[in-house]
Amino acid sequence: MAVQRAALHGMLLLAVAASGAAAAKVPAVYVFGDSTADVGNNDYLPWSIARADFPHNGVDFPGGRPTGRFSNGLIGADFLAIAMGFSGSPPPYLSLMAATAANSSRSSSEVTRNTTMAAAAAYMSGANFASAGSGLLDSTGSTINMTQQIGYFSDLKDQMSNRLSAGKVADSLSKSIFLISAGSNDAFDFFSQNRSPDSTAIQQFSEAMISTYDSHVKTLYHLGARKFAVINVPLIGCCPYLRSQNPTGECVERLNQIAKSLNDGIKDLFSNLSSEMQGMKYSIGSAYQLVSSLIQSPHAAGLEEVKSACCGGGRFNAEIGCTPISSCCSDRSKYLFWDLLHPTQATSKFAGLAFYNGPAQFVSPISIKQLVEA
Repeated sequence: MAVQRAALHGMLLLAVAASGAAAAKVPAVYVFGDSTADVGNNDYLPWSIARADFPHNGVDFPGGRPTGRFSNGLIGADFLAIAMGFSGSPPPYLSLMAATAANSSRSSSEVTRNTTMAAAAAYMSGANFASAGSGLLDSTGSTINMTQQIGYFSDLKDQMSNRLSAGKVADSLSKSIFLISAGSNDAFDFFSQNRSPDSTAIQQFSEAMISTYDSHVKTLYHLGARKFAVINVPLIGCCPYLRSQNPTGECVERLNQIAKSLNDGIKDLFSNLSSEMQGMKYSIGSAYQLVSSLIQSPHAAGLEEVKSACCGGGRFNAEIGCTPISSCCSDRSKYLFWDLLHPTQATSKFAGLAFYNGPAQFVSPISIKQLVEA
């Protein structure tokens, strides 16, 4: 077992070295989901409290500044994009829209035209639509739900079509990666309403979720998506916040059961869709299996603390969130969790590379690298 962990760690280190400064391997990356993938869209929602635009968030990001990422630095979407040859996750869609709107209000038509062209060029290599607090269900959260995220992508496609032929847009989208990381917030909401759901209730919830997921994927497919990189629901019952709420301090297993049920449905859904929809390909990164593995064998990723949050307060440093006045650990590289719910940059780096070119234990039926090259 120790040999396997060492081999995996070595493989991931090699992948890090190989991923730097390469030419982009796909035309674009389009990102959808929740706070596990949001790189700042919620900063543009004045009413939202689901934001990370303040310290200690971003303490390890270049420049040491908060970016809207719920992390001390980069997140999984960044590391996956870097592995594909980009500098990081594409920018938040709302930031590009805000820049275009601001410049469009100026009197100079030249400035407006140049800004619009610059925004269009930025869109061509992708955009991040993810919004912290959102879910697969429209009823989850009060931020940018998945239906609206896909609506924004549809708008973006229209902008692309105004500048390129329909054939070129279709070709670009068919080769691009559509990254989806969602479902945890839906599970949290369901659990908060029913702390002791029986197997029948869990099954009914999962079926409703998968039916909604099916609709979202089909909408993206009809808009031109063909390559789907999916991150499933993590071992959410083991997040520091859930431990802090459990008198025993252990994982909340009923919540993990909900996550597992959803993941079983996601696996079956994509298998069925890929056989139904011509040209569709997919890869599923198992955040559930990866977090479970790191809790059991943290040293495989150079981690030491897998229960408590790095930034927060109270029991497990997770009864309150990460704020400028929260306590913050000095060695973030040793922690699995950054705050009460989200991983550190170190964990995200390990996960991103494992999903990109890791073993079948963490990504299937093909790796994201194989999806990129397909």
